[in-house]
Amino acid sequence: MLLGLLLVLALVGASVWLLVARPWAAADGQGTAPAPTSSATAGPTPSGSASPSPSPSPSADATPAVVACEAKDVEVKAVTDAESYADGASPKLSISLTNKGTRDCTIDVGSTTQVFTVSSGSDVWWRSTDCQENPSSMIATLTAGSTVVSKEPVVWDRTRSSVETCAQENRQRAPGGGASYHVGVSIGGFPSATTTQILLF
Repeated sequence: MLLGLLLVLALVGASVWLLVARPWAAADGQGTAPAPTSSATAGPTPSGSASPSPSPSPSADATPAVVACEAKDVEVKAVTDAESYADGASPKLSISLTNKGTRDCTIDVGSTTQVFTVSSGSDVWWRSTDCQENPSSMIATLTAGSTVVSKEPVVWDRTRSSVETCAQENRQRAPGGGASYHVGVSIGGFPSATTTQILLF
């Protein structure tokens, strides 16, 4: 009889402890039991399950646009394939461009903006635009501190040019015999500061 009474008291005590302690209650106090887990500590998020935060990219303000070249930053020179030419040899003329500035800049290096002149004293013998065909534009970036030279030279046929004589086959030929001529050039609106001397024989 006494044993039975002790057993009943033990069961009642256990029931009271469960009601007070509530070990399965959620921490938010709503009485919702936590979902069962295989571990008390949450595991790491599976790889690829969440989108990574985007890396910061330069804004338009942080990456300034390349601006047009200015006269103070550009050095233009006429380049020839030789200093003197034997009778019958035609001078090949090119352009050297140097960006003396501290930043890259853009310039139109197309044939539309190129003008070669060959002079003897004050007499302009030849101008490359007099009989030019199909001129074109080409915007290029000139890297700060760099020098570039045009790859395709312009050939002077040693004759006098004018827009009226382009179709003529027998135009006046420039005198040779060691005669001195000076080659100047402009490109993108920037003229060469000096000319390059050549001798014709």
